[in-house]
Amino acid sequence: MPRDRRDSEFGAVPSPCDPLAEVLARAHRAVRSGYGPHGALPTETARLFGLDALTLNALTHDGQLELMWADPPEGLGPELDTLQYTLGDGPTLQAALEGRAVTEPHLTTADTARWPLFLPAAARTPARATVALPLLLGGASIGVLTGYRTTPGLPTTRQLDALNRLAATLLLFLTTALAAPVNGPTQNGGLRIYRAEIHQATGYLAAELGIPVGQALLRLRAHATAHDQPLADLAHAFLMRSLPADTLHQ
Repeated sequence: MPRDRRDSEFGAVPSPCDPLAEVLARAHRAVRSGYGPHGALPTETARLFGLDALTLNALTHDGQLELMWADPPEGLGPELDTLQYTLGDGPTLQAALEGRAVTEPHLTTADTARWPLFLPAAARTPARATVALPLLLGGASIGVLTGYRTTPGLPTTRQLDALNRLAATLLLFLTTALAAPVNGPTQNGGLRIYRAEIHQATGYLAAELGIPVGQALLRLRAHATAHDQPLADLAHAFLMRSLPADTLHQ
């Protein structure tokens, strides 16, 4: 959608007098019009909430978290969510499993027993604090809105309240998106499937090795973790046949 039409439909760039209220109103109008966050929320939305990155994950039918939106679209947010996806550990996963808000104001001093795999990995990134809000439908998690900061501490009370209101709006978006998945980058406001290559590589490996898809994903994750390799890079290597499938034989 062209920017001028989008701004007309969802509202102009947030007003300098109350940018938080405007971005919330804009998100609500977008969802009611059938669009997702890519088509409605302005760049640097995360900063309005006292954060440096925001991510939206949907919980799939098999219990995996699928990254569907991030602000900024590359960098810290997707990196940290992919770490959790690879390691099976972290605040986003905990919020999804427990159905409650999860916060950590100082990642580098947190008890390592909390997230024994995620915390050491996160310490190698600029992230220093996080807040994860489950999107609950009938008491069950269908997704998580997660924010990250590069400085210790949590957003203000007002910003956290606004973040909860944004989560409620995005819950409405997810209920529609999960009922009618969008694979293209331009429909419904630009819904994006971040881990397409990982899913493709998992299917390829399952077929080549004669194992269930879930087991192929576990082997892919284990190999990435053991070799300290980004999961997306490993998946790409298998798809490009620069690594043979039997690399994952056990």
